Amino acid sequence: MANAASGMAVHDDCKLRFLDLKAKRTFRFIVFKIEEKLKQVVVEKLGEPSQSYEDFAASLPADECRYAVYDFDFVTEENCQKSRIIFIAWSPDTSKVRSKMIYASSKDRFKRELDGIQVELQATDPTEMGLDVIRSRSGSG
Repeated sequence: MANAASGMAVHDDCKLRFLDLKAKRTFRFIVFKIEEKLKQVVVEKLGEPSQSYEDFAASLPADECRYAVYDFDFVTEENCQKSRIIFIAWSPDTSKVRSKMIYASSKDRFKRELDGIQVELQATDPTEMGLDVIRSRSGSG
């Protein structure tokens, strides 16, 4: 089990799309999926810059694990525009145990491939990754 999980490859597309989000702000969010048969992490969904946080939350399946990054914009108390790249490990209680184990054991390796993540959240239900949680974890008060 551990060997299968630790052997996850990361598709180049994941890194390229992440760079687009980080450097060019081409996307608001990216949802990543582990393709077990291919033993690799692939891009499942890209969110346009105009899409909202609600669109992002709605794009995560209710009973399957995913990784996701979200480009969170906010204004500080000093009135400065800032953004934080949030990494979310989505692992709903209703997902399969095997799936949870594979996502959990591959997470750190995958996250290392994405250079520039500033905040990490683990979420088992939508309330654990609500906007208020993201705001407080991003230092946006």
